[in-house]
Amino acid sequence: MFVCLFVCLFVADSNVLFYLSDAVTQLLEHREEYTQFGVIRYFAEYFSSVKNSNHVLFREFSYIRATPHNRASFIRVFWRCYRQIGKSGDLLSVLEYRSLLQLLCPDFPVEAVQGAARIVLMDAAADGLLSFSDFLYAFQLQFYYQEFLDAVLLVYQDLLAGKSPNTVIVPTSTSVEQLPPEEEEEENGVEAAMLAQCVEALCERFKHSHPSSSCMKEILQQSDRVSYYGFLKSLAKDESINQNIGALPSQAELLIDPEMDQELDKLIAQISVSPGSNSSGSAVGALKEVQRKASPRRSLHHRRRMEVESDGSTEETDSSEN
Repeated sequence: MFVCLFVCLFVADSNVLFYLSDAVTQLLEHREEYTQFGVIRYFAEYFSSVKNSNHVLFREFSYIRATPHNRASFIRVFWRCYRQIGKSGDLLSVLEYRSLLQLLCPDFPVEAVQGAARIVLMDAAADGLLSFSDFLYAFQLQFYYQEFLDAVLLVYQDLLAGKSPNTVIVPTSTSVEQLPPEEEEEENGVEAAMLAQCVEALCERFKHSHPSSSCMKEILQQSDRVSYYGFLKSLAKDESINQNIGALPSQAELLIDPEMDQELDKLIAQISVSPGSNSSGSAVGALKEVQRKASPRRSLHHRRRMEVESDGSTEETDSSEN
């Protein structure tokens, strides 16, 4: 058990203390349920769920965004839970995507969803319909690198206004929300070379919490002028950014997941033979079943009735997805 614990701690990298603190908090809050398994087993299972990236389901927003591993894990869980939307080709609105996200994180804010939509639609209103694929990769970029992108937006607005950008100030959510929408910016944006210099300076401040510097430089060299959302849209589509985050497969393989397909086929088969089943209830039931199997809390609560091993909704996929 101790070997498993320390292996999982290694996966958490420099955020070991964060996960230890959360594990202890969860143990104290639910000690009547968890202590029956033994403290050692509880910690082993907690860190196993962290390693398998199924620890973020149904957790609060402050938790899922607290570490890079949590952010990547949540992006991955979102993809695996709703991949069928992409296969069906449905187009959804911002509010519909927010509803899906809130099934996984009850207090997920609409602002984070709107930010991803703006990247796709290039429109401050961001009230159009979006495909699952377009939204997913834009959401990944916005959610994983939120603080860095907010800082880039402040610099961009300074350049747009003809000011000397102050790249040492890290923006707060309030300062970014008060910025004028993109529809008020000049048609051709700002000089790409100037923005590239500012972005390079920001990378020094944010250390590793930013997209690949070489990738951003390459994108900004492709034109003389660039808009903020045009820059982000190119970043969202760049495969090297996707590989660095490691949460999603390539766009060509986004909808391919034979293991999950088999799991869903089993659920549909079970539902179809159940007495009194109906189509709407079947869809909801299937989603709940997938989420139940992926939930780290429920797996801890019901460990005596369920195996620790992850199923298709939580298991690490092959190297093509990383």
